[in-house]
Amino acid sequence: MTPLHVLAADEIDLADIDFWARPLAEREGAFQTLRANRPIGHWDEPDLSASGIPKGNGFYALTKYDDIVDVSRQPDLFCSGKGATSITDLPEFMNDFFGSMINMDDPRHGRLRRIVSAGFTPKMLKKLEDDVQRAAASIVDEVLRDGGGDFVTQVAARLPLKVICDMMGIPESHYETVFSASNIILGAADPEYVAQTGDAMEAINQILTAGGELHSLVSDLGKHRRENPTDDLTSALVNASIDGESLTDAELGSFFILLVVAGNETTRNAIAHGLNLLSENPDQGDILKADLAGTLPSAVEEIVRVASHVVWMRRTATRSTTLRGQDLVEGDKLLLAYWSANRDEERFTNPFDFDVRRTPNEHLGFGGPGPHFCLGAHLARREITVMLRELFTRVPTITATGPADRLRSSFINGIKHLPFSI
Repeated sequence: MTPLHVLAADEIDLADIDFWARPLAEREGAFQTLRANRPIGHWDEPDLSASGIPKGNGFYALTKYDDIVDVSRQPDLFCSGKGATSITDLPEFMNDFFGSMINMDDPRHGRLRRIVSAGFTPKMLKKLEDDVQRAAASIVDEVLRDGGGDFVTQVAARLPLKVICDMMGIPESHYETVFSASNIILGAADPEYVAQTGDAMEAINQILTAGGELHSLVSDLGKHRRENPTDDLTSALVNASIDGESLTDAELGSFFILLVVAGNETTRNAIAHGLNLLSENPDQGDILKADLAGTLPSAVEEIVRVASHVVWMRRTATRSTTLRGQDLVEGDKLLLAYWSANRDEERFTNPFDFDVRRTPNEHLGFGGPGPHFCLGAHLARREITVMLRELFTRVPTITATGPADRLRSSFINGIKHLPFSI
């Protein structure tokens, strides 16, 4: 695919939410311009001062692959603890509440990641793989029974939601609460999920309420699992002891919010992008279906590259340094634009082409190298692989029948709805 419209550098404002509502081809063209002419550009921050959040000194956006890898490998110089998921500096409690270890540096980050990793034992991962296969088969059973509809709500969203809730021991009666709350947390700028009244404080309160529902749900379960452990991840997390430490109730709640957002929303978007991309590029769909076993591994990586479901993460300079000739000082904010890096012409041949046989494909769809590389990358790949294999084995004629309804967000490259037929 070649961008249909290329914006001039001065027309591009990455801080303006309206930029992220532009047609996809315009955004593709904008980042192509930035990579060529302004690889480390600077923009003002969104003004949230009316809600009590002070406006900072702006941010730099890194659009080149090598720069993002370089920054990712230097967590001491470019930290996450000032906030990794927000351009503005949020209060510390909000960083911890919504970001968990994503918004932490060592030693806090290392401690929490070690405890959480203790829950992902080989036995737990084997059980998860079996659960993914059963869930995907059940979802495709319903697709065959019901026919077409909305691929996101009927297929893509259901698999990761069920896997994560079952993994944590959350009963099915709470699935809708988890689904709705995660939509609100990531859809703050989308009127389908959060009313756009112009009152930033009202939107923040809705997001806090949604986060509170998830926090309370798993905290109550954690208290019960401490006394009545089972074989679920919640039991493993609340009873794990690494160097004599275990998760507090607050840490468990914030980790669950992270798991729901990072493990549920992003995987569902990758699956939705998968059908959309294969439908928009039927020749690639034919190649995949002609050799499903041989091509699916590379196809999954290509879907993750093109989808780049997490558009960026933020880092903050801890001291003065220079990057690609740009002088930086302590406190400067940098957005690592993974979506742009995954289209870097210096790194990928024909980066705008969707190629299910692309190899090598060292994309940054799960973040850059370093301590914050996605903990759930293996599980995400497994879910995408199993779902697509099940679909194209049993429903090879499945296709999107209309344009994707995209999430209004600078942070998540999301698909809210996608009509499909079989």
